[in-house]
Amino acid sequence: MYKSGSEHWQHNHDFSFQNKKGERRTHYVLLLTAITMVAEIVAGFVFGSMALLADGWHMATHVAAFLITIFAYRYARKHADNPAYAFGTGKVSVLGGFASAVSLAVVALIMLAESIQRLIDPHVIQFDAAIFVACIGLFINIVSALLLKEDHQHVDGEHHHDYNLKAAYMHVLADALTSVLAIVALLSGKFFSWNWLDPAMGVVGAIIITRWSYSLLKQTGPILLDESIEQEYQSAIETTLKQDAINNITDIHIWKVSASHYAAVISLVTPSPQSADYYKALLSDFTKLSHVTIEVNQCKEE
Repeated sequence: MYKSGSEHWQHNHDFSFQNKKGERRTHYVLLLTAITMVAEIVAGFVFGSMALLADGWHMATHVAAFLITIFAYRYARKHADNPAYAFGTGKVSVLGGFASAVSLAVVALIMLAESIQRLIDPHVIQFDAAIFVACIGLFINIVSALLLKEDHQHVDGEHHHDYNLKAAYMHVLADALTSVLAIVALLSGKFFSWNWLDPAMGVVGAIIITRWSYSLLKQTGPILLDESIEQEYQSAIETTLKQDAINNITDIHIWKVSASHYAAVISLVTPSPQSADYYKALLSDFTKLSHVTIEVNQCKEE
């Protein structure tokens, strides 16, 4: 078998985006959230505060989401060059974002159920303790949000989306929103006796968080399902190939292999075939295409 110089024709399949800064900061946020969670749960048992216990277990769901984020980063890095993955691990961060979006929706569902239950069966609220807890939670979430706020990542002039980090950031925003709404509701209950506002704000928060979750699912879901590129972009590719000569495109597939990279498989039929490199050169201006495979078939000119 002839192998000499074959490396020249081999494709690079590592489309994973390594966001070391985002991964490191997610570790910090995980630590902050876990410490706060443990402190609130312990204090809730010691002082008999349901508000502390509820907020502590709520933060536990976000700890789970941050663990998903960190796992996705590590898995993508560890298996980046694993030949078992046809196009590398570029979609692992997208999968992490999708999983976190699902957990975000679960948090919203739990919030909605608990809020409706409390509207039907109001509980006695320990306003001072609850406000104190909400203020601590808000402070932790502001610090976490500042740590996770994604910088615009550019490599070789291209913008890279980190849906994994974005999902973690949304969890922090969801917790911060919950704290803000709780503080407003609790202050209104304490000073104006509007106790109904506390569960009502929970319903509002659940609806907003559900919208965030749906938005992230819409962004990550199509990538995981290999949705094609925009029709205008694909049409431009087809036009470029057809204008070169009598080329008939018999098959074309374009899909994302990571959050920011596309692969393309194109089959051509032409009476005057050129090398695959020739056709790839024609597509050199289409910078979204990171991995291109061209199949050229010869036919008789009519």
